[in-house]
Amino acid sequence: MPELPKKKVGIVSCSGEELPEGTVTRLAALRVLEQLRPGDTVTICLPLFLAGGEGDRAFARFYPTIAIDGCEKRCAARGTEMYSGKPAASILVTDIIAEHGLDQPQGRSKLNEAGMQAVELLSQKVADKVDELLGKHWDRRAGEFVELKAVSKPQEPVVATCSCGSGIPVQMVDINGQSITIVALPLIFEQLYQAGKLPSDRTERALLETVKIYNPVPSGEEPAYAVALAREYAAYCERQKVTT
Repeated sequence: MPELPKKKVGIVSCSGEELPEGTVTRLAALRVLEQLRPGDTVTICLPLFLAGGEGDRAFARFYPTIAIDGCEKRCAARGTEMYSGKPAASILVTDIIAEHGLDQPQGRSKLNEAGMQAVELLSQKVADKVDELLGKHWDRRAGEFVELKAVSKPQEPVVATCSCGSGIPVQMVDINGQSITIVALPLIFEQLYQAGKLPSDRTERALLETVKIYNPVPSGEEPAYAVALAREYAAYCERQKVTT
């Protein structure tokens, strides 16, 4: 199995700007990413995700995601499920408002007091869900994870990171005249090469089976995938000989 980057949680928030609830989701997501759990989360850009952003979609296939939606349309949750799999958690702003008996948020560019209360409550709920998904427990009084030893050091400014920089590489492969994106293929090639597995029928079978773990291979197209992957791996091995 390829060794993937450190596990993080993807935060995908509603991009609707016509409702105050959409602003609540974006501000809450930003607070989680930059203040509450900056080292454990990355942002997933919903418009880019829906438009075919392979970095975002690859991340969501490998790691848990939390969808935050402003209304019952649940665009973030449904978009994630359509292209990468059902999100690990789906949170609705209106549920938070009802649960805590808040007034209706007002304002899109600048939220009223009820809207800012919703942001605070929503961001904390998302942070708690991140801890749950990563198997951590946050001690709010101590301001640290209970399983981590406290280290006294000044806080450095943190910039929210994007899932497209998550470190999961993809590679385009020509299969039956179509350019197909194969997730984690460079890592798979590297693993096989480092293990000393040169191109062969046995390696071809192992390559296909490993690729199928991370990528959907349509029924009946396995032979075509196997040929294309073997071709690409042979080319990879030749490049390694030149550079070493």
